[in-house]
Formats: sequence, structure tokens, C-alpha cells
Amino acid sequence: MTTPPLQEPIRAAGCVLWRPALSGHGIELALIHRPKYDDWSHPKGKRKRGESAEACALREVLEETGRRCALGPRLPTARYTVDGRPKEVVYWAARALDGAFAPSREVDRLVWLPPGEARARLTQPRDRELLDAAVATSRH
Repeated sequence: MTTPPLQEPIRAAGCVLWRPALSGHGIELALIHRPKYDDWSHPKGKRKRGESAEACALREVLEETGRRCALGPRLPTARYTVDGRPKEVVYWAARALDGAFAPSREVDRLVWLPPGEARARLTQPRDRELLDAAVATSRH
């Protein structure tokens, strides 16, 4: 019996996007809602041919949230399968800069929540782990 060839993983990148809380205490995290999946997650997407993970993460945050951002600490890479194919998503904690959200077919809502509320809203357990890692890096 022969083993099937290993499939090349889908490569993607994203960010756990944060900003100082408007109250002046702590931080708020950006979560996006994708109507296609009816889920809440961190901004992320597939890398284009020849695109670095960093460039992809910056582009995806801008496309999905309307915000530019500054990449901070690298977070754990998420590995899972999509339709039987392996997927690897490289993540960073990233501070939100300027810009404004505009709903699209891909992302129809953006919310800014304190860590506890954001953690409860996230759909996937792996996204909660990323949030925890990002919050841990923001403590000085």
C-alpha cells in the first residue's frame, strides 16, 4: 500500500488586532464577523504568490478591518485542516493605527471588545488561544 503524497499546506497570515481601550484602561481587541461562515474571528487570509507572511498579515488586516496596523510579537502558528487539506496561519499581535471599517461581502461587522468579552465571542477555540497569547504579550 502506498502512502498518499503530502499535500502542501494552504499558507495564510493574520493578526490579533488591538488598540488601547477608549476608557483609558487596558486594551480592546478587534473581531470580525464573516457572513459566509457566520463566525467571529481575527482578521486573516491566504498569502498571494511571492508574498511574505508579514505583508499578507498587514494586507489582510487592512482589507478586512479598514485599519493599518503595526506588527508586534509573533504569536503561535495555527495549524488545522480545511476540506481535508492542511492549513497554516502565521499570526502576530498588532496595534491598530489609522483607518475606518467599511462592511463588505466578506466581512460585514467589526467589533472592539475588552479581552474577556472578545474571548467569549470568538467561534473557534484556536482563536481564543491566540487571544490569550496576544494579551499575555501586551502585559509589561
